[in-house]
Amino acid sequence: MYREKIDAFIDAHRQELVEDVCELCRINSEKMPAEEDMPFGPGAAECLDAALDMAEGYGFDTTDYDGYVGCIDLNDKPRHLDILAHLDVVPAGEGWTVTAPFEPVEKDGKIYGRGTADDKGPAIAALYAMRAVKELGIPLKKNVRLILGTDEECGSSDIEYYYSKEPEAPMTFSPDIEYPVVNVEKGRLPGHFTMNFEVSEALPRLVSLKCGTKINVVPGKAKAVVEGFEDGVLEAAAKAAEEKTGVHFTMEAKDGAVEITAEGKGAHASTPQEGVNALTGLLELLTGLPFAACPQVDGLKKIAALMPHGDFYGKGLGVDMEDELSGRLTLAFTMLTVDAASLDGEFDSRVPVCGNEDNVLKVIQEKMKENGGVLLNETMTPPHHVDGDSDFVRTLLKAFEDYTGIKSECQSTGGGTYVHHLKNGVAFGAAMPGRDNNMHGANEFAQTDDLVISAKIFAQVIVDLCS
Repeated sequence: MYREKIDAFIDAHRQELVEDVCELCRINSEKMPAEEDMPFGPGAAECLDAALDMAEGYGFDTTDYDGYVGCIDLNDKPRHLDILAHLDVVPAGEGWTVTAPFEPVEKDGKIYGRGTADDKGPAIAALYAMRAVKELGIPLKKNVRLILGTDEECGSSDIEYYYSKEPEAPMTFSPDIEYPVVNVEKGRLPGHFTMNFEVSEALPRLVSLKCGTKINVVPGKAKAVVEGFEDGVLEAAAKAAEEKTGVHFTMEAKDGAVEITAEGKGAHASTPQEGVNALTGLLELLTGLPFAACPQVDGLKKIAALMPHGDFYGKGLGVDMEDELSGRLTLAFTMLTVDAASLDGEFDSRVPVCGNEDNVLKVIQEKMKENGGVLLNETMTPPHHVDGDSDFVRTLLKAFEDYTGIKSECQSTGGGTYVHHLKNGVAFGAAMPGRDNNMHGANEFAQTDDLVISAKIFAQVIVDLCS
């Protein structure tokens, strides 16, 4: 009924939308140490303030929940639909070539910059959907609230705080994934393990290893320092490991030792097969070197065997499983620090509906124990499932199909979103199916057309659900 007016409004405000995305993406909003009234640091606080100021400039009422979450209300009627988006980002990382991470640019139909796709671009698309409905004067009987969080990437404590003060809306979607509707989210085990060993000074030896930026990011770079090897040994091992893993290695002499840098390709930990894991590649190299016998190297070899390069499904840990509803378990080895006396590591596993603490958590605990390590986790997050045949989900699917012509059905994901613990929450957009926008990697981008059509789809959904 209102499609032509919605389309015309969004098209007329396309450049404004791009500029607003860029405004937010210029702010480094990764999690930083808390300060007064800034629970996730000054960057996240600055971005939240900027977004709320932007919304107020468009005539919306806003509420700041103590710096954890900001809310934008379309009207003062009963709450019916919540849209959950987040303004925090993962660390910038390395390898950017199109632009610097926090200097967003639009080029060749894409907006490049950290946060453009995850999740500031989709947040602005939702804001523009609300602008369209508001400025076109489309009558609604119920309210839509855009909820902007600031800690999604580091545990979603922001949303936990918000829902400790406010009830859930009858319907909720989060534009933090690709279309169509994702109504099943896998469970999650963010594994943390340690191992201690007797110190050895025997040469050749591993001095240190350091890798990882966040548990949910497949590392694109890893570094280790070794000493005591004869000329040519490291180069030969690096060549063999590179041929086997696709990870590239460089060497640099430092204070009588050699620093090895491994370079792969970053990816989101929910889709580890889309990256080239620099950490597991580096372990492939190190475990092939003729180190002097010592407990440290023995322990490292055992850990490498449990999570070898190319094992995306937990085979080495004995938890490879799959079901029709949510697909196959995935596991990414993402963080590791090793020194002379200990190692500390983390992995990120996304667990299908058939997985539970008995057949995943306890199995990995036992595997670690058998190999001299300790898994510190005592619980895991269960999977999430919303009925795909509900009126709510059918409305979302219909809007997407009407605007894209793509026949669609519900999907599952290994990625976790804000809706994981909400009774009637699903993920919906804002990237088109199959779009690889380098989320969590270098040169992250949002396709401008995706954001524009998402604004239109979201506006239609608001009209269909709240009129």
